[in-house]
Order: sequence, then C-alpha cells, then structure tokens
Amino acid sequence: MTREETVDYHIKSAWHAISRMYNQQAAEEGFTTAIGFVLININSKEGTPATKIAPLIGLETRSLTRMLKTMEEKGLIYKKADPVDKRSVRIFLTDEGKEKKERSIHTIMDFNRQVREVVSEEELDIFFGVFAKIQLVIEQVNGSEVNKPIFEL
Repeated sequence: MTREETVDYHIKSAWHAISRMYNQQAAEEGFTTAIGFVLININSKEGTPATKIAPLIGLETRSLTRMLKTMEEKGLIYKKADPVDKRSVRIFLTDEGKEKKERSIHTIMDFNRQVREVVSEEELDIFFGVFAKIQLVIEQVNGSEVNKPIFEL
C-alpha cells in the first residue's frame, strides 16, 4: 500500500493544508489558528470554565494553560473566579478577544461556504458518514469500544 492509498495520509495532508491556510489568515490578524479555536470556544457573554476548554478542542491541559497565559498577555482574555464555585476560574473575552473570535468564525464559515460551492450536499453527507465510521474505528483501536466488533460499523 502506498502512502497515497492510506486514509490517514489524506486526512493529515488535508488538515495540514487547512491549518496552513488558517494560520496564514490568523497571522495577518496577529494570532494563531490554535488561539482562534480557543476563542471560538469561549462564551462571549458568560465566559467559559477553564477546565471545559481543553476537551472541546482536543488539547492537553498543560498546552492550554500556556496558551491561555499567552492570550492573557496579548489582551484577548481575562480570568475571573467562578461566582458559583470559587475554586474554579472562568475565562472571559476582552473586546479585542471578541473581535478576533468573530474574525475566526468568519474565516471558518467562509472556507466552509467555499467548500460547499464545489461539494454537493450528498457528497458531504457521505464524507461525514465516512468520518463517523473512522472515528468509531479509532475508538475501537484505543479500546474505548472494546466489546463492539469492528464489522458492525
């Protein structure tokens, strides 16, 4: 099997191309794709508990902690004790953070609109179905679906 015949090669190469495109656009705005994804996952009005952000975007807690520190230094976010649970910290967006969040959302929506101009709804439905099955395979490989035979996909 050549690398071009493997599923992971196409997923990885497509994601790297998308990531480069997003990073190029984010760099023009003075931030990174990773920061954009964090901004998108922070509730603009109520803030978001710091502990909820990492799982939403698939980051390790340590990586998120460093990123939040950078974001705070750049003036994109601020931290505040949770009014209900004083042990917990909520992350809030500054005005600049809200602006960068909107820019990130616009960039993602624009890319998705452009994809939908060249890929039919039927093709997208198949694409999403394939990715759902790939995710099931990954879960089985990782042991989280140990008792479910792979052929039931």
